[in-house]
Amino acid sequence: MNKLLFTIMALIASMAAVAQSADKLYAEGKAFYDAKNYTAALPKLKAAAEKGHRKAQYRLGRCYDKGHGVEENDKLAFEWYQKSAAQDYAKAQYQLGKCYKNGEGVDKDRKKAVEWFAKAARQDNADAQLALGKSYLKGKGIAADPKKAKSWLLKAVNNPKGGADVLAELRSDAAGGDEDAKAILALIGK
Repeated sequence: MNKLLFTIMALIASMAAVAQSADKLYAEGKAFYDAKNYTAALPKLKAAAEKGHRKAQYRLGRCYDKGHGVEENDKLAFEWYQKSAAQDYAKAQYQLGKCYKNGEGVDKDRKKAVEWFAKAARQDNADAQLALGKSYLKGKGIAADPKKAKSWLLKAVNNPKGGADVLAELRSDAAGGDEDAKAILALIGK
């Protein structure tokens, strides 16, 4: 019995050590990423991502998506976003929705795009709320529903985490002649 208890405690301790090292690797990798030192960030992010760290998986997906420190590769970006999104990380879910919407790294599928936008939107991701609102507005991947469109669009621009950026981008796009942005601003009264 003591041997079994010791084995279980050792297993729990080793799992905690792995989690801590993944967190530490991610923190170091993110610091390099934020400093735009992608060459130094990549090995740390990759090591943390391979240990299952959802934020590292997302950030590694961004590296492949944007060509930060690696050759741009939509398929690898999609794969890393998918791993992170499966762990309910809203930013990755939004990016996965964009991959499906645009056919980047995966076949274009507007229905799947909307599914991923909805998952991220329900977690208060302002960009996903905007994308979901646009989907309802245009009936792309989901039945058009002006009431739901307006509701999600308002959530996006009023979101305390990112709403101001969404609104600023819509206003900038509208000023540049984007008719969709103008229609969205008129619909939400902004």
